Amino acid sequence: PFFTTKGVGKGTGLGLSMVHGLAAQSGGHLVLKSEKNRGTTAELWLPLAADTCMLTEAEQLQVPDPQCPVALNVLAVDDDPLVLMTTSAMLEELGCHVFEADSAKQALELLAQNTIHLVLTDQAMPQMTGTQLAEDIRQRYPTLPVILVTGYADKANGLAGELPRLGKPFDQNALAQTIAAVMGQR
Repeated sequence: PFFTTKGVGKGTGLGLSMVHGLAAQSGGHLVLKSEKNRGTTAELWLPLAADTCMLTEAEQLQVPDPQCPVALNVLAVDDDPLVLMTTSAMLEELGCHVFEADSAKQALELLAQNTIHLVLTDQAMPQMTGTQLAEDIRQRYPTLPVILVTGYADKANGLAGELPRLGKPFDQNALAQTIAAVMGQR
């Protein structure tokens, strides 16, 4: 959980939380020191790398299947251009054909004009949230699966609680696994 003074679509304030998560996953930690009228210092402490790295079989990285199931047409929706570009690149590397929308309104227009097999939408967007978009999609296209992408740690209520979720930050392996799980249920 976190608090931000920024409005929806103006950033989430998750930058340091992502750095903290990276440090923790790497066996290190993040130290923030702040002094009034002097500024803030961020220290990222990481363990010294071993000369060799031996992973057990259980620790081996899982490489995603390079192909999206059945060459899916995926609609990626995010109001952040960098996140949208990165997500689209990952989807394309998985073999998906990607349609991009920077708003829920544009997403609905693309849905009306194209055959889409899956929607991947950010939750925190201006004008219409990812959950609201999913509700609209469910009314118009009841069988179209929607994955909600969110950096928020809180448990969603209502439809948002029913939707498959992909937490930010995510990597290509997590994206591929989520898509496979959602499409495998179809």
